[in-house]
Amino acid sequence: MNPKTDGKQNASPMTRRLMLPAIVFGLLLSQVALAGGNGDAAVGGGLGGVLGNVVGGQVGGSTGAAIGAGVGGAAGSAVAAPKNNRTEAAVGGGLGAAGGSVLGNSLGGSTGSAIGAGLGGAAGGAIGNDLGDGSGHSHSGGGHKHSNKHHKKHH
Repeated sequence: MNPKTDGKQNASPMTRRLMLPAIVFGLLLSQVALAGGNGDAAVGGGLGGVLGNVVGGQVGGSTGAAIGAGVGGAAGSAVAAPKNNRTEAAVGGGLGAAGGSVLGNSLGGSTGSAIGAGLGGAAGGAIGNDLGDGSGHSHSGGGHKHSNKHHKKHH
């Protein structure tokens, strides 16, 4: 037992060593989405997906990593997206990060899971943000406002 940890389990040395390269790799590959004009949501989804994946993996293994990646990717995309596209970017970033985490875990273990979460969150956030731009703007107000309701004045 180490007196500094008081019996608590810390991240394994391998996980700590691979966390920074996974984040950097996810950031570098998320730069591809910058060319499409959806860079903020892509970077937010990628970073959120990677960080959520790593934290979730420490708490609950591969299932926790996928859940953490989804929540982190959704949160990162929503925070970084423009105000009118937050819902679409959050859904895209969350689904992309969670799917990337599961796929990456099957291909390359915990490192592949983190990289997949970053790439999936970046791609999903960018696609969701782009779909939000092209939507029918169903919440536009749909007509004129009735701001002058008092037409008849009774004196």
